[in-house]
Amino acid sequence: MDSNLHSLARQLIECRIEHADLDATIDRLADAVPTDELLLRRLKKRRLALRDRIERIERELDPQEPA
Repeated sequence: MDSNLHSLARQLIECRIEHADLDATIDRLADAVPTDELLLRRLKKRRLALRDRIERIERELDPQEPA
């Protein structure tokens, strides 16, 4: 059971959920007046890092083999 808590598939799901949450938060903040530009930049940077991590995990789960 402990191995399931740290499996790549579970990490992928958690990253995707966090990425979606950040998307929603960024959208709300972008519409807010006044806009907190610093916070918005930090959240976008975190979202980009998550996207990179998601891509790495996906490659590990389904490595591309040469044809």
